[in-house]
Amino acid sequence: MAFIRLDSLVINTAYIAAVELESHTSDGEDSVAILIATPKFPLAWKEEISHSSQHYEWLEFTGKKAVALRTYFSSLNNVIDLLPSSYYSVACVNS
Repeated sequence: MAFIRLDSLVINTAYIAAVELESHTSDGEDSVAILIATPKFPLAWKEEISHSSQHYEWLEFTGKKAVALRTYFSSLNNVIDLLPSSYYSVACVNS
């Protein structure tokens, strides 16, 4: 488990379900969007946990925070790239 700190916001990476590196705000500004999945617990322990036992929320970052997140999630030290950009150029040539 790791944590990412952006100024006063600290995100537990165990709860990150998806990251959209090339996103845009409703105003058209470049952004990075992170989908956070947090567990929902039943009100009473006797209740069954439903199929939707997760709560999902998109967090959107712009400016320096977006640049920092894009750099972090583009680093091979932090993320395994299954289709590196060199693969795309080879695949296009072979098609």
